[in-house]
Amino acid sequence: METKEFHYRAYRPRPFTKEERSKTTILFGGLTWKHERLIQGSLERVGYKSMPLPNIERQDLDIGKEFIDVGACCPTTFTAGNLARTLMTLREREGEEGVKNNYLFVTIGACGPCRFGQYHESYERVLEGLNLTDFRLFLLDLMQMEQSAPGGGLEISMPLTFGLVYSMFYADLITDMEYAIRPYEVVEGSTDRVVKESIELLYEKLKNRPIKGKKIDSLVWHVFTGYFVDALKEVRRLWDEIEVDRLRVKPKVKITGEFWLQTHEGDGNYNIKRWLEKEGAEVIPPPVAVWMDYLINMELFKLEDAKGFVKRYYLKKLAIGTIASLYRMVYNRLRRALNNIPNPLPDQRKLKDLARPYFYYRLTGGEGHMLIGKALYAYLNRQAHMICELSPYGCLPNTMSVGAMAKVLGDYPDLLYAPIEIKGDAEVHAYSRCQMILTEAKRRAKEEFEEVLERTGLTVEDIRNFEEDHPELRRATYKVPHYGYAGTASNYVMHIAKLMGRI
Repeated sequence: METKEFHYRAYRPRPFTKEERSKTTILFGGLTWKHERLIQGSLERVGYKSMPLPNIERQDLDIGKEFIDVGACCPTTFTAGNLARTLMTLREREGEEGVKNNYLFVTIGACGPCRFGQYHESYERVLEGLNLTDFRLFLLDLMQMEQSAPGGGLEISMPLTFGLVYSMFYADLITDMEYAIRPYEVVEGSTDRVVKESIELLYEKLKNRPIKGKKIDSLVWHVFTGYFVDALKEVRRLWDEIEVDRLRVKPKVKITGEFWLQTHEGDGNYNIKRWLEKEGAEVIPPPVAVWMDYLINMELFKLEDAKGFVKRYYLKKLAIGTIASLYRMVYNRLRRALNNIPNPLPDQRKLKDLARPYFYYRLTGGEGHMLIGKALYAYLNRQAHMICELSPYGCLPNTMSVGAMAKVLGDYPDLLYAPIEIKGDAEVHAYSRCQMILTEAKRRAKEEFEEVLERTGLTVEDIRNFEEDHPELRRATYKVPHYGYAGTASNYVMHIAKLMGRI
């Protein structure tokens, strides 16, 4: 009997040359449409043709299951299916050779115990299943500011990296504005309209931004220029036109969980943020920028752990600490342009300290200690009435975190926590579980509001009368300070009471 030997062969894409750049479209995806539209602007500014994958749909889960390991988590299955659907559509339109030669796919990868370390393998299965093994896909390192793919056609330079960082910051800030304003908009649909106008305005700004140098001069310009802040000031004028009613009593729900599920907006997580809004909640979305802040600070924490064994320890600590400080400084400058309506980035050292009794911070799979740290931070600082944690079915890192949360809930029994395990095709179960906790969150928000009215001696009618004399209070960009209550309506009543001299 004849036997054959098979050898594993790692996927190696064909080179992508500079000569091909003008006629090859870069496909990418995995974030919200807002992030992807702005990334497109940044890529086009440095000469690349680019196109985001279509938004994730339920059919992508079924398509993904046909190509990759049936045990893969739903983010992997959804994203692999989304790539497969895109390639099938392009092949139907442009033929097999057209897909191979006119497009390539770029994504971010890393090592680790979860899907993030296996993307390449999953996408390769898609190419094999479609008989498109000559199609090119490139995996980029998340932490490298400068890198290139074989052939030199794809070069990630510092100007492009900073463009991508600002794309992420912009989209995060607009998303924060969106979820803070939409539940209170007086004219239904006005927030969605302004979000689209804001993203298009910022897309043009990124697409036409000046390129100032290539190395240190590029870094200095991007950190200190007023160009990006001025763009957001234009955006703020769009938001000024939205009228809001902040006396609507709503529970605040903070979203945490696995990176893709918590940031996604669509069928991939049952569109749970929009569902929560329809159920009467205000959602606090997770910015992508928190994840990058976490990665930068983890480098600092690891350096501190190895202090006695690191040469030039203080110099290296100063370098990483400076990067971390500049990162937050730029984010806060942009927040100020929107009157600080978007939430600040949480202090990574505080998150680590809060999670320390329950989760060792060097267990860095998935979101690491951040899930516990963010839940406790929101609870102790009264930022939200409820935490909704989204985990892929069978996710190893999140299973560890959810297990540790049992001890957290033992120490903080008032913390409302809804861990939702998402398979992609069981939304009724997820909604039902979330609904149970949300009902209690609604009750607490209502009690809190009544307590504030009693404390201040104000009635809703008093506040309405005051608003008539101060119409600026009903603008979306009016900043209501935090007075120690989780609910927006409660803090608003306290603020009016202060303006009226009642407290």
